[in-house]
Amino acid sequence: MSTFAKRERLLLADLLETAGPDAPTLCEGWRTRDLAAHVVVREHRPDAIGGAMIKPLASRLDRVTREYAAKPYEELVRLLRSGPPRYSPFALKQLDEVANTVEFYVHTEDVRRAQPQWTPRELDPVFQDTLWSRLERTARMLGRGVPTGLVLRRPDGQTAVAHRGTPVVTVTGEPSELLMFAFGRQSAAKVELDGDEAAIARVHETKQLGL
Repeated sequence: MSTFAKRERLLLADLLETAGPDAPTLCEGWRTRDLAAHVVVREHRPDAIGGAMIKPLASRLDRVTREYAAKPYEELVRLLRSGPPRYSPFALKQLDEVANTVEFYVHTEDVRRAQPQWTPRELDPVFQDTLWSRLERTARMLGRGVPTGLVLRRPDGQTAVAHRGTPVVTVTGEPSELLMFAFGRQSAAKVELDGDEAAIARVHETKQLGL
């Protein structure tokens, strides 16, 4: 059975292949080659990926990522498309679905939305619900550094508190757009913000959203 993670993986691989190695992305300082290297290292080098969360290991992760970025671009796209190796934790279908659905969705949009005339994707309600479920579980972690209170709100009224505090800024949008916002892509997210004007400006400008 196909999964959302697999679908987003293949879409990301197709986009990277079409864009080529030097296209812009929403990830500051990254071209498409850098993004491709990141997602491949994440699955193929579990010995290095801990550097994303543990500062003493960050230099090792940077070195390994540079090594992968130096590989032929076509090889990176092929490795992404073919999926994780058997020794990778992501080879477990359940972990792949839990960990990679959001990862690949966000990075797919990083490529799409960096283009000058991008348009929002039409996402089915089941996928939107899946993204909302992931966002509900991680909202507090993603918003832990925000300088104001932050509430994420679906159009149907469901909410998730990303950060407690005052004044409160409420961000309303579809789960797919709230995810982009919560992962630090504020300027590229199709959302509406309500609250104190100065607080909204602070949320828009903060670099503390996301992992």
